[in-house]
Amino acid sequence: MSWTVEEWKEGLSPRVLQKIQELESQVDKLKKERQQRQYQLDTLEAALQKQKQKVENEKHESAILKRENQSLMELCDNLEKAKQKISHDLQVKESQVSIQSGQLNSSKKDIERLEQELKR
Repeated sequence: MSWTVEEWKEGLSPRVLQKIQELESQVDKLKKERQQRQYQLDTLEAALQKQKQKVENEKHESAILKRENQSLMELCDNLEKAKQKISHDLQVKESQVSIQSGQLNSSKKDIERLEQELKR
């Protein structure tokens, strides 16, 4: 079949045949270059898709971490409020203990005084 493709070249001058050969060679070269560029483009598109997926995954992970951080901040706030309440309750109880301790000392003194009066 290639002989039929070449038939149209019969009878052409050597100079024209040389020019045709140069043009065919240039066409082949351009086809190879195009294939290489297409391969590079395909490779770059694949890398771009991979980077887009990576960015999407990182956005998703970032959103998860933000939610977790918010949850932890709320937990810390709740713990701080609980600590303040416990601290307040402790102060109240210490105050009550101090009052009762004073009452106990006063009662002991009263008992000692009454015992001394009884002995007399």
